[in-house]
Amino acid sequence: MIAIATSDRVVTSNIIEAAVGIIQHKNGLVLLAERPVGKPWSGYWEFPGGKVETNETPEQALKRELHEELGITVNAFYPWLTRSFDYPAKYDSSGHLESPAKTVKLYFFIVVAWQGEPSGLEKQTLSWQNPQQLSVSPMLPANAPILDALSLAPIYAITNLNEMSEELFFKHLKIALDNGLQIIQVREKQLSSAAYQLFAKRVIELASTYNAKVFLNSSCVHGDFNLVSKLNASGLHLTGEDLMHLEFRPGNLLCGASCHSAEQLGYAEKLGLDFVVLSPVMPTRSHANAIPLGWDGFTELIKDYALPVYALGGMQVSDLNEARVHGAHGIAMQRGFWI
Repeated sequence: MIAIATSDRVVTSNIIEAAVGIIQHKNGLVLLAERPVGKPWSGYWEFPGGKVETNETPEQALKRELHEELGITVNAFYPWLTRSFDYPAKYDSSGHLESPAKTVKLYFFIVVAWQGEPSGLEKQTLSWQNPQQLSVSPMLPANAPILDALSLAPIYAITNLNEMSEELFFKHLKIALDNGLQIIQVREKQLSSAAYQLFAKRVIELASTYNAKVFLNSSCVHGDFNLVSKLNASGLHLTGEDLMHLEFRPGNLLCGASCHSAEQLGYAEKLGLDFVVLSPVMPTRSHANAIPLGWDGFTELIKDYALPVYALGGMQVSDLNEARVHGAHGIAMQRGFWI
């Protein structure tokens, strides 16, 4: 079984803890359940799961709840996000209190292997859905933001033109896109502003034919975030320094950030960014003087973290499973990806 036990959890009596399973097919579809009549928020759709009982870890609750609700036995899963949500009081059509206000702390897990065919043992309707194109609604409020996080591919490639010819880079980029690459950051600090824009435009034009997302690096646009829309990029990737100088996240842009400390991670979460990259996990030439976190340090920094996290620093494609075991959404690579 793929999992990491959660230890030293702080349980607050007025917060309800719950384990939630993102049951995910290899084709990307995820299982949603409609809350049945008679339960609070009936008619709303959610990811399966339930309350963490006394003396029970979230991992244990996940397996128990999915067996009780769906009749499946979980064989393999990854720890993912931890998010808190304040539910308002819910009243029925007659004005009677249906569900009091409450705060829930949700431990999300990606479930990738299970035995049995899921069925609604609690009279709930089930549906396999594309997270980016739901055909059911409404989503339970606490679950809705998770769909955006699921749309982020597990491999985040960072351009490395500085160590390649332009011809060779675009040859490798096309091969990568043909093989399913979906997220790219254009990070070429050695280029002039004009050269960077020309290079980014060419990357964006090629990536757009594959519906891949392209992010511009904040240090390369020199504070002109309007270049994101001007060049038809998908979003902005903030350096750690630029992140800490922001008072609020840039409007209407997908936005990620590079983080190297708990302070930066916390601030990215406070701003409500879409994802972060945490580095360096392993030794890397990009941060030759930095002390690597190692997987234990990486895991400790993102414990109970709400945003998807990419592991960066000495990564290879073969490290993806290891990263996910340690709570990462995926891996980010610069040199390792273009070899």
